[in-house]
Amino acid sequence: MKFDTILDHLGEFGAYQKRLYLLVCLSAISIAFQTLLPVFYLALPDFRCAVPGLDNDSYTSQGSSHDVIINGTIPWERDDDGVSTLSECNVYTNLTAGNQTRECKSWVYDKATFTSTALAQFNIVCSDKGWRATSNSINFAGSLCGAFFLGFLSDLIGRKKTFFLSAFFHCASGISLAFAPNFEGFIALRFINGVANAGLFMSAFVIGVELVGPSKRVLAGIVIELFWCLGLFILGAVAYGIRNWQHLQLVLSVPSVLLLFLWWFIPESPRWLLSRGRDAEAEQIIRKAAEVNDVDLPPKIFDKSTVDLNQPQARVWEMFTTPVLLIRSLIIFLNWFVISMVYYGLGLNVQNLSGDIYLNFTIANIVETLAYVICIFFLDRAGRKKLHCGSMMLGGVACLATMFPVMYGDSSHAWITTTLSMIGKLGASAAFAIIYVFSAELFPTVVRNSGMGASSTFARVGGIISPFVADLGLLVEGNLKTALPLVVFGAVTVGAGLLSLILPETLNRKLPENIEDAKTFGRTNSSSQNYLDTLGGIKSADKQISGKFKKIYDEKF
Repeated sequence: MKFDTILDHLGEFGAYQKRLYLLVCLSAISIAFQTLLPVFYLALPDFRCAVPGLDNDSYTSQGSSHDVIINGTIPWERDDDGVSTLSECNVYTNLTAGNQTRECKSWVYDKATFTSTALAQFNIVCSDKGWRATSNSINFAGSLCGAFFLGFLSDLIGRKKTFFLSAFFHCASGISLAFAPNFEGFIALRFINGVANAGLFMSAFVIGVELVGPSKRVLAGIVIELFWCLGLFILGAVAYGIRNWQHLQLVLSVPSVLLLFLWWFIPESPRWLLSRGRDAEAEQIIRKAAEVNDVDLPPKIFDKSTVDLNQPQARVWEMFTTPVLLIRSLIIFLNWFVISMVYYGLGLNVQNLSGDIYLNFTIANIVETLAYVICIFFLDRAGRKKLHCGSMMLGGVACLATMFPVMYGDSSHAWITTTLSMIGKLGASAAFAIIYVFSAELFPTVVRNSGMGASSTFARVGGIISPFVADLGLLVEGNLKTALPLVVFGAVTVGAGLLSLILPETLNRKLPENIEDAKTFGRTNSSSQNYLDTLGGIKSADKQISGKFKKIYDEKF
């Protein structure tokens, strides 16, 4: 029998699957820590040049004599708003001349919010300030490599081994980050961490979902995101209490070692075992699950049809062979690229918003959690296309609207920009959850895995670009530095959202099995399709009734 038929006997989401799903979802909490920790340890506090030769110099004034030394050593500079501040990057070359400056070599930082950050420790400021975005981008590049190579490794050596290999490097790189000797080593460790995060999340998702029945997979796919949100709430609370970046990194990384002890509780995926011809091991796991679920299975549960190795094969590039498939594929890839760029960009942009960084981070997490709850309730009611486009338009328009408080408001209206950014995060988070389901249903069965893999690649590229967009504000002065990243995020989101209207709806539709099905999928209008589905159901019922009467007739006569 087919594997999904086995799940019908076993229970689509019984006690065994729930327990396994809970265990693998725990990794999402730790992955959330490592992915968004840069919001805090790559935050840039206020700073200025240090007074040359003054060993006990500090950002805060130590008294009138200290102020005299500072004013005689460091020039005052006026920003675009006309506010004068002590120079961040220059000191006077000659105290007697007083008008010639040079770039300073050391800095002092405001410790009112953070006692220590990685940027402050390694002095990534002034001409080096672009390295913050580069560091985040390299982390996402690691995620791209992890998704590709560890995805291949998962099919080669199994989901379980890949999960724990990723978990080992996840906790090792996370702990090592706190002891990085220099910024080069810091970046290298972030790359390794990105590789491990991608492999760990992907393996956890696959292990958890492959034992879940078809009708529960949408729910399972979104609930793991709620564990991600739980991790973000914990991160915000711990970061509020621990203001030293190295201590914070250690406190949130050391508990990930506990993931390694799940080896004795997480089994290999039975689907993968069957694909490798290891039927006896797969059957042992299935029967253990049946025992926990308190159900009885037939004596023989596997046959040649369980894993259909003779099904038609296709390659993802066959989705580019006709105009309709090409357009749909490009729109799907574009939406993955944009959603990933905007989601992670808005997450990192929290450090650039006005107001308290901890409050902004917590509000963003509440908004993201709300987005996933909305998806759980409305994804199977409103439909994929309407909900996806609506989420994209909501988020995009909110980000674009940040232009108005910047152009027509003042610093007292900064809260409006923050609010609009949070609405943008709501839309991006909802769209991220929906696109997983929507695109998986649009790709035909024969290229579904490779299509999702290609989509994930475009998402990773969007993640690589997102830090640079989030830090566009570093290139300009004044209030525009807050709005510029949001305007860029809003423009691309609205564009991708409008293009998604070209895609066909997939809710309650028979999904395409092969390339030919994909070519015709969505060409009939919904009313005609509903009529055909109803007619097909009537014909099927007639056949069943006729069959039952024939069986009764044969038994009696």
